[in-house]
Amino acid sequence: ELGWPESIPYLDRPPSPLEFYREWVSPNKPCIIRNAISHWPALKKWTSAYLREAVGPKAVSVAVTPNGYADAVFQNRFVMPEERQMLFMDFLDIVEKKVTSPNVFYMQKQCSNLTEEFPELVCDVQPDIPWMSEALGKKPDAVNFWLGESAAVTSLHKDHYENLYCVVSGEKYFLLLPPSDRPFIPYELYQPATYQVSEDGSFEIVDEKTAEKVPWIPLDPLNPNLELYPEYAQAKPLQCTVKAGEMLYLPSLWFHHVQQSHGCIAVNYWYDMEYDIKYSYYQLLDGLTKAVKML
Repeated sequence: ELGWPESIPYLDRPPSPLEFYREWVSPNKPCIIRNAISHWPALKKWTSAYLREAVGPKAVSVAVTPNGYADAVFQNRFVMPEERQMLFMDFLDIVEKKVTSPNVFYMQKQCSNLTEEFPELVCDVQPDIPWMSEALGKKPDAVNFWLGESAAVTSLHKDHYENLYCVVSGEKYFLLLPPSDRPFIPYELYQPATYQVSEDGSFEIVDEKTAEKVPWIPLDPLNPNLELYPEYAQAKPLQCTVKAGEMLYLPSLWFHHVQQSHGCIAVNYWYDMEYDIKYSYYQLLDGLTKAVKML
């Protein structure tokens, strides 16, 4: 019994750095924090009209797929999206349904794209979360901007980051699994590939032939195939909705699957995790899981 909650608890205010580290980071427990970003100008300013004026004519990077699944297992491959450069206002036309497309568009580039691609918007949020930076003794490695269609889905995976995920408008729908559920979650190795648009506008999957195979989770936690992956029946997923003005603390190594309302806007802060005893325990559990499967 590791003491994971049966639902994600709420905090009504941002905690002190010591409180947050002691109660949440150290025990590796998620929570949703209210009133942590209520002072952000973005909550009122980031309308479609404002974004169109502030960023509209700039070329930005957008992930495009035929099915909404970027960085996911499809046709026995790990398929990455087409990374398309397009004007931000053309992207907004698609999100606002002023222009129709059979494809799914999602702004999800995770290399600190808020600071790198949208410096005009940084002053409407914060460059870091001060109490988190003090708690961890470091600044975030990346600050990312997310905007897309409701059909865009983030497949089940984990990250080596302490993640503060802030919803500015709309809603995000998270399904979370603790690191201790690793024995029940299938991993397989897949040939990496990328979606590319052919001349007739359809997508083809092109293998990255020189790249090493990628370990990824083939299971859809919203509709798990228990005949193929019976162990998953023992997993204990938690589901939560993060609403506008709320912040989810998603601890390092927690598995997560994400959906959103149409046109949802979010900003997240990735702080590098400590490679401490928790990481060692996870590596042990991962190794034991692989060893048992080979018996």
